[in-house]
Amino acid sequence: MEYFSQDYDVIVIGAGHAGIEACLASARLGCKTAVFTINLDWVGNMPCNPSIGGTSKGHLVREIDALGGEMGKAADKYSLQSRMLNLGKGPAVHSLRAQIDRREYSAGMKHTLELQENLDIRQGEIVDIKKLESGVWQVKTRLEALFTAKAVIIATGTFLGGRVYIGDVSYESGPDGMFPSTDLAAALKKLPIPLRRFKTGTPPRVNRRSIDFSGLEVQEGDRETVGFSFATHTPPENKVCCYITYTNDETKQIILDNLHRSPMYSGKIEGKGPRYCPSFEDKIVRFSDKKRHQLFIEPCGLNTEEMYLQGLSSSLPEDVQLDFIHTIPGLEHAQVMRAAYAIEYDCVDPTALKATLEFNDFDGLYGAGQFNGSSGYEEAAAQGLVAGINAALKIKGEEPMILDRGGSYIGTLIDDLITKGCTDPYRMMTSRSEYRLVLRQDNADTRLTPTGYKIGLISRERYDKFLLKEKNVKDELKRITEKSVPLSDKLQKILVDCGTTPLDRGCKMLELLKRPQVTYKSLEEIDDDRPDLPKEVFEQVEIAVKYHGYIARQEQQIKEMRRIECKKIPKDIDYSSLKGLRLEAVEKLSKIRPENLGQAGRISGVNPADVAALNIILESL
Repeated sequence: MEYFSQDYDVIVIGAGHAGIEACLASARLGCKTAVFTINLDWVGNMPCNPSIGGTSKGHLVREIDALGGEMGKAADKYSLQSRMLNLGKGPAVHSLRAQIDRREYSAGMKHTLELQENLDIRQGEIVDIKKLESGVWQVKTRLEALFTAKAVIIATGTFLGGRVYIGDVSYESGPDGMFPSTDLAAALKKLPIPLRRFKTGTPPRVNRRSIDFSGLEVQEGDRETVGFSFATHTPPENKVCCYITYTNDETKQIILDNLHRSPMYSGKIEGKGPRYCPSFEDKIVRFSDKKRHQLFIEPCGLNTEEMYLQGLSSSLPEDVQLDFIHTIPGLEHAQVMRAAYAIEYDCVDPTALKATLEFNDFDGLYGAGQFNGSSGYEEAAAQGLVAGINAALKIKGEEPMILDRGGSYIGTLIDDLITKGCTDPYRMMTSRSEYRLVLRQDNADTRLTPTGYKIGLISRERYDKFLLKEKNVKDELKRITEKSVPLSDKLQKILVDCGTTPLDRGCKMLELLKRPQVTYKSLEEIDDDRPDLPKEVFEQVEIAVKYHGYIARQEQQIKEMRRIECKKIPKDIDYSSLKGLRLEAVEKLSKIRPENLGQAGRISGVNPADVAALNIILESL
């Protein structure tokens, strides 16, 4: 029998990476919040790769942290190995990646939720959702308890209508053998929410003691590590090694001989899979000329012998998986603890959402994470944070937080989803941002910490430390601009050793640092009045000096973009009544309902002539 249980300001459905950030943000901003999860023991689970960060994803984690989110701090606390990727390239694509202790991370996040004021964490499957005549949302659990809230955030991950595929075997399931959320999917369709099917997969896990490491390439962590969080003062410790191996012709032949047994190729799987993280059998077909594929063997934690086979995602039958795994060097006698699987799930068409991640047609209802069509823990956490902040701000009667493309990767991620939509699970990449030289991971605090402080998620103490760092950067820039370096044999030797042209006269320290080959470290011997400052201050100064022209150009582009973004479009505008717009433009604009002229111009099917016509119309209103 149904019974009323409790009323909240905000209810979050799901306690994965999106749900965690959403409920913490809402509660920390003073809203009475509840988060519901099917199983409390799997809060913050990592059903796929036990790592956080990576190319562009590290940027997202740094931005989450700069705004006051939790993922960066937790990743640093439960890190097993830390590596900065792409150091051979420019700073725009440097990205931190950390191997994480999967179970410790989950337990730690659960405890963080349990300790949070204003937050109730509940085990319960939400089976129904509706909006009452009073304007509040009502959700019902499997145990028929009713809860109401002013705002609801859906962060269901891959649980919504989840179905697992392993060869010919198919069954309703969430990730890692969890219960799926089936009734909620039906309830959302009744609202109606525009749902579609996506697919993702995960590789097998094998027992460490069954691996022959003797011929494997060892991949160690960085000698000098750094944390994701700007509040982390003790660098994470490297506690484990990862390993690299390769597939071969025999592996490839087994896959090709059994493609007919793959549900992907037999047509059983309808959902669209991630383009940039394909299954192993898909890689074999798409890159048929490739002789071998690289695999990473990564530990899942300190207190488990499970090793994760990165790059070996598959939906082939278990017997085929065993056959091709045993052809791989080091894995000839591997004991498979968990078979790989593909999982299909329901998600929303994200063009139904606003930049706040609230639905266009459902006031007080928000989406976040894989429910919005994205892939990855980091993308999910970023959206969860934005949804949680905006739900709380709306309830408090304050202006929403809208991040644009020129200020963050999070803004780029959300704008891509709500404006362009996605036909397969969306993955963040540095190439998706046209302003990536400005949106670096190293300056995420400069870009977003003032916003986090203004909202109320960054403490005064942390903000003061941030302001001190900004002052130190400014002062150091001033110092090297004014400091003269006289010509000397020592200076000439430094320049020759760096591989750059010697001088014929003295110069300013700034001019020396402008040279690509010259670094702060190389100038230590002649920089006798260098202040004792943290490494990150010198890093900021050096990037600012070396890339000054490029950064200035992008900042000007951002300024122009924001000028266009300032031209707001009325929410109730009737595009079909406007003259000068093509039929396709009217259709797309009516569906997506852009908030400003800049967003309108990024919609597929809306051309420059349509934008120009719309601009003229807006000026006449």
